[in-house]
Amino acid sequence: MLELNQSAPNFQLDDAHGVSHKLVDYQGHWLIIYFYPKDNTPGCTKEACALRDDSEEFTRLNTKIIGISTDNSSSHLKFSEQQSLPFTLLADTDGKVSAAYGALFKLGPLKFCKRHSFIIDPAGKIAKIYRSVSPSLHSQALLQDLQQLQKT
Repeated sequence: MLELNQSAPNFQLDDAHGVSHKLVDYQGHWLIIYFYPKDNTPGCTKEACALRDDSEEFTRLNTKIIGISTDNSSSHLKFSEQQSLPFTLLADTDGKVSAAYGALFKLGPLKFCKRHSFIIDPAGKIAKIYRSVSPSLHSQALLQDLQQLQKT
């Protein structure tokens, strides 16, 4: 199980446009990694849109956002375009990155991400872990916690 102040698990995943992203690409910034079950479902849309609506605040806090699910890149592209999402969605189709973060749920042959989030500090260490997330309230909780973490 992941713990605070340990190095965040590395990853290399493709975004909605097939561009590869790695954890090291975000070094020097605060990073929110949020795992979510499925594109275009009510809870996931609510969470993504709340993050979208607060994106200027996250930018002011030198924070990048990436969403990860087991959906493929083309699904992410449609979802991102439909909801005008200003942040990156990454496709973890084999579930390996989700498993490394303890966010993978398997039900027989089906696998999807649990709704878990992480704040990663600019040095790549885990600063905050969320294992219980309310889609409509999560963005504001992230902003409040980021402000606190950046004060210390």
